[in-house]
Amino acid sequence: MAVERETLEIDVLFVGAGPASLSGALHLAHLIDSHNKTTTQSPLHVDIAIIEKGKEVGAHSLSGAILDPRALTELVPDWRERGAPVQVDVKRDRLWWLTKKHRLVSPITPPPLSNDGHYIISLGQLVKWLAAQAEEAGVDIFPEFPGVELLCENGRVVGVRTGERGLDRHGQPKPNYEPGVDIRSKVVVLGEGVRGSLTKRLIETFHLDRGKNPQLYSIGVKELWEVPPGRLPSGTVIHTMGYPLGHRAFGGGFIYALSDTLVSIGLVIGLSYQDPLLDPHWEFQRFKAHPAIYSLLEGGQLIRYGAKCLPEGGYYSIPRPYVDGALIIGDSGGFLNSMRLKGIHLAMKSGMLAAEAIFQALLKGDYSAQQLSYYEKLLRESWVETELYKARNFHQSFERGFVFGMINAVVQMLTGGRGLKDPMPSHPGHTMMKKLSEIRRVETPSQEFVVDGRVTFDKLTDVYYSRTAHEENQPCHLRVRDLNICTERCTIEYGNPCQHFCPANVYEMVEAGDGRKSLQINASNCVHCKTCDIMDPYQIIDWVPPEGGGGPDWVRM
Repeated sequence: MAVERETLEIDVLFVGAGPASLSGALHLAHLIDSHNKTTTQSPLHVDIAIIEKGKEVGAHSLSGAILDPRALTELVPDWRERGAPVQVDVKRDRLWWLTKKHRLVSPITPPPLSNDGHYIISLGQLVKWLAAQAEEAGVDIFPEFPGVELLCENGRVVGVRTGERGLDRHGQPKPNYEPGVDIRSKVVVLGEGVRGSLTKRLIETFHLDRGKNPQLYSIGVKELWEVPPGRLPSGTVIHTMGYPLGHRAFGGGFIYALSDTLVSIGLVIGLSYQDPLLDPHWEFQRFKAHPAIYSLLEGGQLIRYGAKCLPEGGYYSIPRPYVDGALIIGDSGGFLNSMRLKGIHLAMKSGMLAAEAIFQALLKGDYSAQQLSYYEKLLRESWVETELYKARNFHQSFERGFVFGMINAVVQMLTGGRGLKDPMPSHPGHTMMKKLSEIRRVETPSQEFVVDGRVTFDKLTDVYYSRTAHEENQPCHLRVRDLNICTERCTIEYGNPCQHFCPANVYEMVEAGDGRKSLQINASNCVHCKTCDIMDPYQIIDWVPPEGGGGPDWVRM
């Protein structure tokens, strides 16, 4: 069927309305406005737009989240007067070591976990506020428009095609069918967040990761709770180590008090673990069942649930962030400090530096890779480089085990980031997973405890609290390239780990009626965490955006 598509011309297009894109678009608008006020000979008239796959800005934004306000202050110096939702300053830091039943409180807080001068925030609310500032500055924002395809001509990115609407599950048009729009742009800026589908293709097409370490990832599983007053003073930050992960996987827990009654709680697990049956959602439930955690939440009310992957490969894993006609910013480029557990300020700053590079390109009318490489130069000269270089060997050192990783972390702090070896070699996380025949089997989760429905929950209950919604009758956005591998190899070799690493019960092996099992994909449950795209041992799962507006609702998170 021939499809007639509308074509829209935009000067600068940002993909994804997260902190990186919004900061970049707003900073670019400010630069252009300042330029036009000081010149009469060559004013710039620039259309800046942002497309966002969520139903509204902030719906798909999730983080812990503690904000280092450095980039925000550079971007909007009077953010307090403008009413930014950044009000809960960190008043106390705590580090707990958990055993199965007990809690040990560290007498000191490691410097990377010190949050003096930082704020506990809702990332969803912050990006909504940033969107309002950007729109006031003349930026156009289009929610429910996922970017699904890069438009390239002669080795140059020239735009993005947005997703079709109104296709049924077989890919056939329904009565409300609308083709995607081709948005052509002088510069496309990819700020899709972690493992962005367009960024993934751009990196593969232009070999932007050549000579780089593989990107490493973690998954964060998080809930927002309303608890009785007096449980945890507002502004309290607690990080935990030990139970339930122990030495089995890299990671730890966090508890952040946004008020005397509102608490964010979560568990971060490195996606480089060996046990194919490890279940991050279940480990999170075990974490909450610990007596020290349970007592904080008991009698409270779960408000929202979410899960999201984090790019934690660090300095040596950042791909070349420019090509002809395109730049990569934020989590899409891996701008996150895993040692400090922070990335919002780095994402914002990367967007702002991209804006400065684009501004120079607009002045010269040159959008080539050579001109846009100025973005990388700005990164190298900024505090983004300084901060990430100091943490350049953190996450990858844990491939050799928890004890080695902790020793290396201490040495890094003493050697300015070098650690025991520089650069520390690393491997893609999914290659660390062992086959069932290679591991010593431990108890299954059901042998430990049963969720109680008060503090601990099953996956489907948590998915309900994520407020995830998708149009049911649409093509599956989780594409498995060879289903035979799932039934004929993965069942035997790995025990179908997709059933376990997915925090939303998307993947299920169900009876096929002939004594065999087949893979059932519950795509409507998907919370867009991208774990399946990252952790599948055969790398045959591709996550692509569903129909615009589908997904979770994390504005309060």
